[in-house]
Amino acid sequence: MEYILGIDIGTGSTKGVALDLNYEPIDSVQHHYASDSPMAGYSEQESGEIESAFRKCMAEIIDRMGSNPVAVGLSSAMHSLICVDENCIPLAPMMTWADSRSSDIATRIKTSDQGMDIYKRTGTPIHAMSPLCKIIWLREHQPALFDLTDKFVSIKEYIWYQLFKEFKIDHSIASCTGLFDVEGLNWAEDALLIAGITESRLSAPVSTSYSRKDASGVTFVIGASDGCLANLGSDAIEPGIAALTIGTSGAIRISSKKAVFNEQAMTFSYLLDEQTYICGGPVNNGGIALQWFLKNTLGKEELFTNDYTSFFEKVTGAAAGSKGLIFLPYLTGERAPIWDSDSCGAFFGLRLHHRQEHFSRAVLEGICYALNEVLLAVEQYSDEIKQINVSGGFVHSRIWMEILADITGKEIVLLQTEDASAIGAAYLAIKAIGLSNNYPFPVKERQTILPNLENHELYRKIFKIYQQLYPNLKESMHQLYSMKSGD
Repeated sequence: MEYILGIDIGTGSTKGVALDLNYEPIDSVQHHYASDSPMAGYSEQESGEIESAFRKCMAEIIDRMGSNPVAVGLSSAMHSLICVDENCIPLAPMMTWADSRSSDIATRIKTSDQGMDIYKRTGTPIHAMSPLCKIIWLREHQPALFDLTDKFVSIKEYIWYQLFKEFKIDHSIASCTGLFDVEGLNWAEDALLIAGITESRLSAPVSTSYSRKDASGVTFVIGASDGCLANLGSDAIEPGIAALTIGTSGAIRISSKKAVFNEQAMTFSYLLDEQTYICGGPVNNGGIALQWFLKNTLGKEELFTNDYTSFFEKVTGAAAGSKGLIFLPYLTGERAPIWDSDSCGAFFGLRLHHRQEHFSRAVLEGICYALNEVLLAVEQYSDEIKQINVSGGFVHSRIWMEILADITGKEIVLLQTEDASAIGAAYLAIKAIGLSNNYPFPVKERQTILPNLENHELYRKIFKIYQQLYPNLKESMHQLYSMKSGD
């Protein structure tokens, strides 16, 4: 049977989804791997483990289908950084998007005369997540490693090299490095100067439709970033439609023919292809906040399906607004719209009447409040968003999607439960190899959730209070962070 394979190399796992030539999902596979945090602010992974998961996904799908795919499209998480030698052998663990050790450097750049110019040229918010800040940190704190490094690459570049022995980076992954001119489609000289490197220490940028054939004749399309491809896989590239993903972290994004900038909220503008920007903002704390709450309230190292089932039952039984309990979900700092790695989480409004179900619901509400804040920042400089197409692990929870609808006041649409980024990678490959002249959007069953207007009005009032919490607590958060870090 002929099929297209989309593979998403994510932060917690690599996922593969096979599509038949009617572009419908027919099989999927997933392999997980761990992250390590040897010191506060560090988030590292072993590149070899991720490559192994990638190859296992490929092998399992091929074994199940009984033949090689017609083509493979690649998606990957953004902002990873690996120091490699000339043979692409890692010299240190990979730094993930969540690595915040360069937060001081990000603050320094953001408040400099050049900071806003770099943001507008590269489309990447000035934050510790960006490879720009990570490279500067390495230069200043690990100069021996910095000097030994032949290339600074992402996880997709690393895997591409293992496949084809060439250093290439697609325009999409390049556009989220903080080092790439998103309009000129080349490495940005002013950003390279600040990083202290030349373009010879980076991969050669190529179109997201760039392809190569492996020894067995399978065409690999280099693809784009997971965020951009989630929009494509969620059928959210038309005006007025946003894509929202909640996995470990979360994001809300729109499609645009031009870059969209919000200097205060530092929304991003990344490339899907030469004609399409995907603009929006990410939050640090999506599923990771839920997992933290479950593990710490249940006292478990490992969570099972029944743990989640019980949790969502408690949430369903609690009233909207959690009886005045508000959760600020900045457990790992926060990205958009505050971009503050030193921020922290908080429960606010705690009273004697609050029970476990109120804490449970407040956690989900807090995550949705954070995404609603990003949504408003995106809408400020773009078309009004009328519909949100959703993807990610949270779509398996009806109550979570209902809370999102009630808080945002938008129509929530679920088109599929398969991985949107992997499907987007397959869609891009389909167009790149000429199976379709345009991105394919097969007719899908839609699950639509409309907001409860009474709940929306209540949430609108609570959201105003939520928005005041960070500004009022910011100074205290930073003082507490300094005490914990020993400063």
